[in-house]
Amino acid sequence: MVNQTIMKKIFNIYTSAFFGLFFVASCSPSLDEFEVRNTSTADFNKYIAIGNSLTAGFADGGLYLSGQQVAFPNLIAAQMQSVGGGTFTSPFFNANQANGSGYLRLDSLVNGRPVTAPVTDNLAIRGLNPNNQPLYTKYEGPEINNYGVPGMRLDLAFAPGVGSPLGNPYFERLLGDNDVQTTYFGYTIVRQHTFFSFWLGNNDVLGYAMNGAVGGTATTTLTDAAVFSALYNRYIDSLTTNDRKGVIATIPDVTSIPFFTTVTQPQLAAAVTEGTRGTPLETDNVLIQTKTGIRLATPEDLFFLTFPRERIEKEGLGIDPRNPIPDNMVLDRDEVAEVLARVQQYNNVIRQVAERRDLALVDVHAFLAQARTGFIYNGIPFSSSFITGNAFSLDGIHLTPIGNAVIANLFIDEINRKYNATIPRVDVTRYRGVQLPNHN
Repeated sequence: MVNQTIMKKIFNIYTSAFFGLFFVASCSPSLDEFEVRNTSTADFNKYIAIGNSLTAGFADGGLYLSGQQVAFPNLIAAQMQSVGGGTFTSPFFNANQANGSGYLRLDSLVNGRPVTAPVTDNLAIRGLNPNNQPLYTKYEGPEINNYGVPGMRLDLAFAPGVGSPLGNPYFERLLGDNDVQTTYFGYTIVRQHTFFSFWLGNNDVLGYAMNGAVGGTATTTLTDAAVFSALYNRYIDSLTTNDRKGVIATIPDVTSIPFFTTVTQPQLAAAVTEGTRGTPLETDNVLIQTKTGIRLATPEDLFFLTFPRERIEKEGLGIDPRNPIPDNMVLDRDEVAEVLARVQQYNNVIRQVAERRDLALVDVHAFLAQARTGFIYNGIPFSSSFITGNAFSLDGIHLTPIGNAVIANLFIDEINRKYNATIPRVDVTRYRGVQLPNHN
């Protein structure tokens, strides 16, 4: 069983890292559509999706019904209906508990800065565990196809006890009371699927990066590349028995998302100037604690979206060498290099597995690299800009509905190419970016 002290921290990265910050359409296929289905070398009758928060539809710092409904696997499954796809069930929250874990909404803009507010009504919280962390209403319904679990890592997928009340509450809500020692790996590989999507591995590096490259807990440890390779190969080997087909995806550059690019060193330097007006200082900059000592920040150091800028003025944070910005509140340039190298190692494994198992491969890493400078998709602009970039939700990490639609199309394109399928694309214009305030 996973150590309880470690497991109680499993979701700190999801509850403390965010600043105070569609449905499956069914239709009766025509004879022509049956002919289209038969041209594919893949069988979409029972599609399952395995992954983390991106697969589950987590957005705006929480898991809630309308986010679940537009998770990219749900959009893919809806499009599969015309080419032989079967029923696709997700562990949705009930309508009267539609706000699930709670999430952030955009309340207003003050001096050009977004102000968010937590949504705290109609939650799906049934109680608290012994560590006063929420337990969510158990899913009670038919067998599911979307196995996306927020916070799931590749290494933790093989750890017993992650589904216990002291572990991952999103996994715990899917398990019966007698099944809490079941591993995520064991839970997902016995579903008699005919086709799968698999997108795990992001959290094996993201949790580490979001904690300033300070490890030590189950969610902030950087998974060893050799361990990643062994576990990834084992998982995919299990999913592809009996010549079953699927699609896997690379891990994006986690340092390029709005969580790491919105608050910048020049902004913090300006806050120092404003907060210390009239006070003689040697420099208008912030001091950071690194693993090799205290130094002045540079533009190559990445600060978090959640960074409490008001503490510079109120507490002198980062102004005095005796009070530098802590190591776990900044990803310094050396740590950025370490994170990028590990992402590359993981992606090398993923590409090798796709080739060895002859699977469709979605290179999300290459596609989202365009977001740094911006790109146009179906006439709509996308970038990594916070709120205005369309792709990322209010937590700066997870996707908006339209971002999910774009990702769904990336998967569909590669499935069609690899398996001679004709799954129609999602109409991305039907989906929104960040929900803007409504003060009518």
